[in-house]
Amino acid sequence: MKKYTVPGLLLTALLTAGQTAYSQPKWPTITQQAKPWTRWWWMGSAVNDADLTRLMEKYQKAGLGGVEITPIYGVKGEEKQFISFLSPKWMDRLTHTLTEAQRLGMGVDLAQASGWPFGGPWVTPEDACKYVAYNSYTVKGGESLKEPVSYMQKPLMRVVGEPIDIKKLIDPIAKNPDLQLHAFDQVRFEKPLPLQSLMAYPDKGEPVELTNRVDKSGTLNWVAPEGKWTLFAVFEGWHGKQVERAGPGGEGDVIDHFSKTATDHYLQRFDQAFKGYNLKSLRAFFNDSYEVDDASGEGNWTPNMFAEFSKRRGYDLKAHLPALFGKDTDETNKRVLSDYRETISELLLENYTKTWSTWAKGKGKLIRNQAHGSPANILDLYAITDIPEIEGTELLRIKFASSAAHVMGKQLASSESATWDNEHFLSKLSDIKKDMDRFLLGGVNHTFYHGTNYSPQSAAWPGWLFYAAVHFNPNNSFWTDFSQLNTYVARCQSFLQAGKPDNDVLVYLPIYDAYTRPGKVLLQHFDGIDHGFKGLPVEEQTESMLEKGYAFDFISDKQLLGVTTTGGKLQTGGVAYKTILVPEAKYMPLGTFQQLVKLATSGATVIFAGGMPEDVNGMGNLEARRATFKNLLASLKFANQKGVERAAVGKGAILTGKKADQLLSAAGVNRELMIDKGLQCIRRATKTGHYYFIANWGEKAIDGWVPLQATAKSAALYNPMTGKTGMASFRKVGDAVAGSSEVYLQLAPGESCMLDLTQTAVSGPTYAYRKATGPAQPITGNWTINFVKGGPELPKPVQTTDLGSWTKLEGDAVKKFSGTATYSITFSMPAGMANDYLLDLGGVAESAQVQLNGINLGTLLGPVYQVTVPKQAMKATNTLVVTVSNSMANRIIDMDKNRLVWKKFYNINMSARLKENRGADGNFTAENWDLKSSGLLGPVTITPVGEVSVK
Repeated sequence: MKKYTVPGLLLTALLTAGQTAYSQPKWPTITQQAKPWTRWWWMGSAVNDADLTRLMEKYQKAGLGGVEITPIYGVKGEEKQFISFLSPKWMDRLTHTLTEAQRLGMGVDLAQASGWPFGGPWVTPEDACKYVAYNSYTVKGGESLKEPVSYMQKPLMRVVGEPIDIKKLIDPIAKNPDLQLHAFDQVRFEKPLPLQSLMAYPDKGEPVELTNRVDKSGTLNWVAPEGKWTLFAVFEGWHGKQVERAGPGGEGDVIDHFSKTATDHYLQRFDQAFKGYNLKSLRAFFNDSYEVDDASGEGNWTPNMFAEFSKRRGYDLKAHLPALFGKDTDETNKRVLSDYRETISELLLENYTKTWSTWAKGKGKLIRNQAHGSPANILDLYAITDIPEIEGTELLRIKFASSAAHVMGKQLASSESATWDNEHFLSKLSDIKKDMDRFLLGGVNHTFYHGTNYSPQSAAWPGWLFYAAVHFNPNNSFWTDFSQLNTYVARCQSFLQAGKPDNDVLVYLPIYDAYTRPGKVLLQHFDGIDHGFKGLPVEEQTESMLEKGYAFDFISDKQLLGVTTTGGKLQTGGVAYKTILVPEAKYMPLGTFQQLVKLATSGATVIFAGGMPEDVNGMGNLEARRATFKNLLASLKFANQKGVERAAVGKGAILTGKKADQLLSAAGVNRELMIDKGLQCIRRATKTGHYYFIANWGEKAIDGWVPLQATAKSAALYNPMTGKTGMASFRKVGDAVAGSSEVYLQLAPGESCMLDLTQTAVSGPTYAYRKATGPAQPITGNWTINFVKGGPELPKPVQTTDLGSWTKLEGDAVKKFSGTATYSITFSMPAGMANDYLLDLGGVAESAQVQLNGINLGTLLGPVYQVTVPKQAMKATNTLVVTVSNSMANRIIDMDKNRLVWKKFYNINMSARLKENRGADGNFTAENWDLKSSGLLGPVTITPVGEVSVK
């Protein structure tokens, strides 16, 4: 007898000849990191120690593992409580939070700006974000330019709060009073812009630089030689983007993300603020989005652009200014634009992201970074981020962050979760659970809710609220059942934080095809497939791969250079992939193409779906690179094999053809066939087998055998919502190919499970599969409804024989009530033989806790409200108590109809997601809403079930 440990299953094993017998499977230990965390909005940083402690105790009790502190705009009327960001008093509140978090076993991250993006009052005009402007002129031979070489920046002001005459403002904006009142989003002052370069281009011959011939008045001292000359003057402007949603002490200009000097200066402010404070338990610093582009124009320049471009691209951008601004031939325009965008991408990577990461490492901290929306290859930005973070629930978008984590061998990928799920006060826990499943399926294993407001005990209901739609705070009536969602997420993440990714395909991201596409502005801001790659073949091919159940990760050119081949498999970040697929890329760097051929030569299979690349990217040293590329391409000798063009290359092969499915099959890649049954999954590899997370978000229940790509000898099955575990019915089918293993699953719509597949034969207590042994029997009679928690007042108890929304009961109190009520009834034991019973509540608005004869049976979040009742819990006469919590909506409807003030926030106060929910002032209102269904809607039934043996 000895102890034997399997990842995820802590089991005592008895080893016998070829057979392993286990005790009941147990969940992995739930760590602080496995639990969901939340973004903690500090409004005006008007926080005090007592309320900080009180709230953190509530968060910990509800099952949250940590908080990310983000100080933002304040609450009107609370100005005396405001604390300036990074002031000594603010730092005292931070250290108190860190101390309390340690006591409670919680983690803390810190957003490194008050709002977003990085910026603040200490950002000087020299370090603020810039844009490029230009003028063009024509001059004939023998003539001089008559007009001055100058560019006057037009005034611009975008505010969220109270408008103000721009002429009354001081430059820079951070020096102005009442910044919370005005909530500036972007401000540009009228002023002449400094000249960066003046270039003259003849109709024949080489360009001439004239910058030094322009005097302070803008006069050009130059007589044009013979011919026709076009002059391009480039100026550097102040973009004027301000920190969004900034709190007191955080308002000001956004930094120039392309300048290392600007980043260093920005971080020095934190060095000063942190001096003398113990921040040892702070885990990570956080960046909440790039978002410089969501303004008038874009931040697209930096003072050292010309020098950086020349150093990186090998030629002078000044010689090609017409092409930069789309005024040359189509081919030249594309190549210069591509080189400019690549340079911007590298500057953002090196001068901002790497610089920030290095600074954080010097303090022993991690960085969490939302790279999406950046004018860069976001895979590379995520690659040097300790915890890449995504937002949005589209699987392809999620995969950008998780792919970088997988490819680079990072344990965690995080998500900003449920930001705009539904509308204010309408999001159900089941809606949020669906979002969580999407993140898990996309490779996220460390979720952050968006978000939780600090709100003092003295604040009247609904308390202090952020403008995004889901309010994860104790004033929300769903808080009663919130811990059940957190338990679910923690159980799932405890598995998905273990093991390694087990995706089969690396999908090359064709960034240079995106770089060459002109747009309305110079830069392309990348955010998943929709923003940057929409309409390119990669969109259709990866969507098809998702729909058909292929497991893949994206990979960038830079990341690809670090991939090796071992035993025919592609190795990166400690993970093995079966192949790499290039989705019909037109332009490709020579180094990338050479690396792909090298990987094939070493034994890998490389797929070019849709055809081979046509050309190299960019302009620098073009002819030499192009010649090498064409020679290498010509050396590949393809032969058709069953509709696939195959070129043997060393120990491996390069495949090409029109159909990705056919190519993947030829490369030995199998898909997850369960997708055909309406299921979705993600798979991770363990030392002993595989983990699967499987979700059923179809409209039909699953009750049957489900095929798996991974092979095994045994499978343990876990229900992360109920905690139910056991050894699954599992079988091998045919040879060791896709679908050769099957597991029996029973999953209602919205339900999910975890599987632990092991290569060792396992026996132990089986997972209890149940089927009805008789008809559903209604539970009817006299229901007693008691309103136990909520407001604005508790309605009086009610007795009824008809279930339905409590808003239809008599009196006004039930119509404006948001909170919790208990439904009690007695009933006799159902007739018929049964091992157990299935209790079905029918409709519930919105979540329910079920208790029978004093025994807690579980908390139900929906969309299906069913729970198993053990036979031993039943008596001849039974008392059923269902505790139901509704949404915040009805109480908010009443407040808005009666003009009761709860929207009292600076900056956004408050925005609606849907235009039909906007009032006359353009902001959110619920005054035109109908009452929302609330309570136990029924019908409630109970069905005898029997345990069945599945073979």
